[in-house]
Amino acid sequence: MQNKRGISQAFSNVSEGVALRPATVFDVFDISRVLIRSITQLCVADHNNDPDHLEQWTANKDPATIRGWFKPGSQIWLAQREGQVAAVGGLFETGKITLLYVDPDHVGSGVGAALLKRLERQLAACGCTEVHLDGTKTAREFYLRHGWKATGQCSDRQDLSCCAMRKSLHPRG
Repeated sequence: MQNKRGISQAFSNVSEGVALRPATVFDVFDISRVLIRSITQLCVADHNNDPDHLEQWTANKDPATIRGWFKPGSQIWLAQREGQVAAVGGLFETGKITLLYVDPDHVGSGVGAALLKRLERQLAACGCTEVHLDGTKTAREFYLRHGWKATGQCSDRQDLSCCAMRKSLHPRG
């Protein structure tokens, strides 16, 4: 898509009122807000409203830390709906989805599914044929509905609610 001056924009329309775009360092406050709201309000099955667990999980979701996530080999994507950041996704170009969180006000609107598909397309464009992620109890069924397979407990985290998952990016023939 191009604007009035003919400059290409990195937006891709998903449905009316929804756009996907790469995040920039100018988005760190919105990213932080979405991550913390999603964790605290939607992931109760994972943290059980335990203040220590919540503190640990959200400790690195502040704007200053998020600014450091912008580095070569990683990407952060946003889904915007009605002019607001509705979901945040991230990936390592080596084949891992690092995060996918939806703001509670936008659950069920399709932004999470659209963003997941975008992240998968980005990884396929990077040459990945299989992708991995560490999912939460809360998100497990979401990923299963989108063709992901559970492969066991996350090995690098001792959190029992963490579920390692994978998906083949090979086209079905």
